[in-house]
Amino acid sequence: MLPRRAKLRKQHHRLLHLLSDTSKNLQVSIVQPLIGVAIRINKVTTRKEIKRTKTSHFSSLFLSFFRCLHRSTGSIPAQFRAMATVRRATHAGSWYTNNASRLEEELDGWLRAAGLTKSADVRGVIAPHAGYSYSGRSAAFAFGNIDPANISRVFLLGPSHHYYTPKCGLTRATTYSTPIGDLPVDQEVIEELKATAKFEMMDMRVDEAEHSMEMHLPYLAKVFKGYDVKVVPILVGALSSESEAMYGRLLAKYIDDPRNFFSVSSDFCHWGSRFSYTYYDKKHGQIHKSIEALDRMGMEIIETGDPDSFKQYLQEYENTICGRHPISVFLHMLKNSSTKIKIGFLHYEQSSQCKTFRDSSVSYASAAAKLDN
Repeated sequence: MLPRRAKLRKQHHRLLHLLSDTSKNLQVSIVQPLIGVAIRINKVTTRKEIKRTKTSHFSSLFLSFFRCLHRSTGSIPAQFRAMATVRRATHAGSWYTNNASRLEEELDGWLRAAGLTKSADVRGVIAPHAGYSYSGRSAAFAFGNIDPANISRVFLLGPSHHYYTPKCGLTRATTYSTPIGDLPVDQEVIEELKATAKFEMMDMRVDEAEHSMEMHLPYLAKVFKGYDVKVVPILVGALSSESEAMYGRLLAKYIDDPRNFFSVSSDFCHWGSRFSYTYYDKKHGQIHKSIEALDRMGMEIIETGDPDSFKQYLQEYENTICGRHPISVFLHMLKNSSTKIKIGFLHYEQSSQCKTFRDSSVSYASAAAKLDN
């Protein structure tokens, strides 16, 4: 007997055993497909056939299985969670603490210091994604605005720092992990977006290597603690202007639904020779003042909600805003939405104040996108 074949049979028997603890309705809806897969496994004899059977049947079966569990019970039972595809908190312990109580304390402190009032009118945020020792305080000025009461889904738009793609990518994970609580991925919306044929599916290695969305997750887990919320992570690649507009039109309908929220990930100017960017306008005085003037110019343009003006600004000044593509997609969403929403920046700071060309810094800005009544 081939080892792979035995492994598949073992997986099948484990599933049937676990199903014995589930409801009658779940057994009726899932056992029959499992039996069908088992019959095919028993019939195949070659390693190639076993691999094809595993890929084509188990992958689709597991997706259907977890979808059915959500619909029937509202959650995934504990015995099945281990079988889900979890995107690990790969930057915990380096970019931010992996100690749950310490992380809770830090987030609480930053949110209190921001002193913001939660508002149901806030439908999205723009927030930084650097290590928390650099941008954790700044990010609180975005996430502190969120009223979680009526939100059931958070779309994450994050830039790709390590992987090139001219498209947007969707996660293969069913859960995003954080040290203070896991966030389930909305599989129905992922499948809906996948069906448009405009997205690629991220390899898990790409997903876990990217920090831009992960750095928003602890804040989201904190703000939505005790609430039933799911996430829709979207990796935004190196998009053309035409693609930014296309994705904006495609996603616009989701922001019209008040149950949806958008978390847009971006740092602002990366200044210094190590970033190959040393723009300096002497009329503003010291270098860090020139950087701030440049960033604030971009922030004011973003606040107008005009993606074309933002594009012109980037072309003219080449400001190294790493989340320029997610921001542009978001601006196109607002432009194509039937809901009037206005972006307002609430906080700005720099990792250090550059005074010579030997220095370097990264800028962090936080904004809220609110209903424009």
